[in-house]
Amino acid sequence: MVKFRTPIGARIRRKRIAAGLSQVALARTLGISASYLNLIENNKRSIGGTLLLRIGERLGIDLEHLSGESEARTIAAIGDLMAEPLMRGIEIEPQAVRDLVARFPEAGTALARLHRAYADATMEIEVLRQRLKSDPLLSQILHEILNRIAGIKSGAEILADIPDITEDERRRFITTINTEARELVPTTQSLLAYFDQTSARQRPVSPVMEVDEALITHNNHFPELETIAGILRGELAGRGPIEERQLAAALERRFGISCRIGNAAAASANAPALVFSETMPRPARIFRMLRAYALKASAASLAQTTERLELSTEEARGLALRALSSYVAGAIMMPYDDFLRMAEENRYDVELLSGLAGVSFEQAAHRLVTLRARGREGLPFGFLRTDRSGRLTKRFPLPGLTIPGFGHGCPLWPIYDAFATGGVVRQVSVFPGGGRFLLVAKTVSKHATRFGQKPLTFSIMLGCDVVHADRTVYGDGLDLSAAPVEVGPSCAPCPRLSCAHRQEIPL
Repeated sequence: MVKFRTPIGARIRRKRIAAGLSQVALARTLGISASYLNLIENNKRSIGGTLLLRIGERLGIDLEHLSGESEARTIAAIGDLMAEPLMRGIEIEPQAVRDLVARFPEAGTALARLHRAYADATMEIEVLRQRLKSDPLLSQILHEILNRIAGIKSGAEILADIPDITEDERRRFITTINTEARELVPTTQSLLAYFDQTSARQRPVSPVMEVDEALITHNNHFPELETIAGILRGELAGRGPIEERQLAAALERRFGISCRIGNAAAASANAPALVFSETMPRPARIFRMLRAYALKASAASLAQTTERLELSTEEARGLALRALSSYVAGAIMMPYDDFLRMAEENRYDVELLSGLAGVSFEQAAHRLVTLRARGREGLPFGFLRTDRSGRLTKRFPLPGLTIPGFGHGCPLWPIYDAFATGGVVRQVSVFPGGGRFLLVAKTVSKHATRFGQKPLTFSIMLGCDVVHADRTVYGDGLDLSAAPVEVGPSCAPCPRLSCAHRQEIPL
């Protein structure tokens, strides 16, 4: 699989030339050497932070456009495309792909969309293949069609090959053929109707993946929802903390939704209610109440934001609405500026942040990923969640931090080690494209359990570029000059052919 660095340098070079600036002149205004700027423009040095901001301000480029995150996703999609067996034997140099995306971004986007359509079509074919093998109704229809065709064929062969049959026998065979042919028509129509209904019901293979991609495209940050969260928090608590009893009273007073702890089966069917198990922790209860409050109080704004995601099915739109209402709930619990300041002061110690904000580890980690307001960005984190089977259930990638859209990840990621340790696991890893990342993982339980019940446990992983490691507590004591752990996205597309941990044949 081909991996590529984002073509930020090419964009800087084009803007510099368009502005009529030499490398020496631009470097002087930025406070760096011309040779260093030359390395940046040739994509031989990664940049970020204040230098990226200064370049954007000097050349008049929005940070979102300059950071290359959308191009990174396009480049990653082209890398996935080149890993397809269909592309075997076609060699494309990394520089050629970088140049293509930098010079012709629309062409890169077109390739990425075509690959997604190809992947969806391939998945649909596999679904139909499995249906042909296992659907009892389809099997019955096909069996009936084959039997009738066999009867017609047998009668026709007798009429053609046996010249001395009697006239009565001939009429009997012709009658049988006509009967089978007439009966074949409605059976064939049933088959066509079956596939017409299947086509009408056809949905994208994974609405969850479609929603994930839409959120990633928007950088998992929605300024309008941050504004709404600020307004709702003011209604509920002012500048003070969110009180569970006060929140429950607001839900019932304004929307008629009662909140109780106990048996969900005992709730009235006529009165809407949120019923929590006795073992659900307080942060989880508050989060669910806030999500319900946001869904009611900001229904129009949430619907408008969902519409802008341009999703293809009602199921995907429903999932997006839930995700966006959860976004608002998290923003109410952890106001943007307060939480960003707290994160910076405590060097992104997620366990400490969860305690200070009164939220769970997962809620705090997820909120860190959304701190992407222009000019007020937090440290850029990637996010990943997996269940005990290793299946990836939530994700937010970064350029160079390749995370599969579904299935399982690389077994060398610390997200899997965390299940064995129970504590925080950290690791410096290098991905096939050369990106070095500090990966931090910890297991979390969604709620406590009674005797005899298995806990619902996940592992959460945050990742940031290793250049930011010293801004976090997780970089303390790490030898960043030591050889990093060589990891990949997952086994099938990973180019590390000699990896002893490989469990699948490489594509």
